[in-house]
Amino acid sequence: MATVMNSELDIKSQVSADEWKIRVDLAAAYHLVEHYGWTDMIFTHLSARVPGPDDHFLINPYGLMFDEITASNLVKVDLDGNIVLSSGYDINPAGFCIHSAIHMARHDAQAVMHLHSDDGAAVSAMDEGLLPLTQTAMVLLPQVAYHDYEGVALDLSERERLIRDIGDKKILMLRNHGTLAVGETVSSCFLLMYLLERSCSMQVRAMSSQKLRMPSEDAMNTSASQGNRLIESDGLHTLAWPALLRLLDRKGSNFRE
Repeated sequence: MATVMNSELDIKSQVSADEWKIRVDLAAAYHLVEHYGWTDMIFTHLSARVPGPDDHFLINPYGLMFDEITASNLVKVDLDGNIVLSSGYDINPAGFCIHSAIHMARHDAQAVMHLHSDDGAAVSAMDEGLLPLTQTAMVLLPQVAYHDYEGVALDLSERERLIRDIGDKKILMLRNHGTLAVGETVSSCFLLMYLLERSCSMQVRAMSSQKLRMPSEDAMNTSASQGNRLIESDGLHTLAWPALLRLLDRKGSNFRE
């Protein structure tokens, strides 16, 4: 793996203003995943489609911790796994398999985020999957699909089954593996992942009780309807994302480089 300093690359001058903005947002998402404690060292991956007709997408440089990722060192690849614009790093082949599957089938999926968080992986291993134990979970449940574990995602034939299983949903629980969310923007995808990870953490804590209280069917149906409207609207993520970027700026994060 080559290691090239960002200052030697001048990636910004080689890409459009629209691509640079997406690079900045995606790098911010990596730093936010680190901030919330959802990382798995150098593993797991977030991606974003590059504007234009070429079906290129950006993904993390394999070997960097999430708080080392910047707008410049993200790697641009095509749907065949070819590096289109190098930052001096390779990419995770399992990450390519999962992300290319979603990007090739779902043009609404401008961003795809996959994590191996402790609580997300724990819920993915529960037979019941995500349960309607909290408001946070109930608003997501209409968007949740499941994909059975097949091993480390190195076989590109698994892409067909990933596409089949997610269908038109925005959340995919990867059984015995972790969580995945898709969104029309990096910010909307991150908000979904935030709600999903919170739901999983609340479920893991609640499952320690011997007396779980389930909501009424009417309440679940109401929450599901409200959740669909919430997820399809631009309100929350457009409010939350600037606040999250300010949080990173206060921490002195270098995601914009």
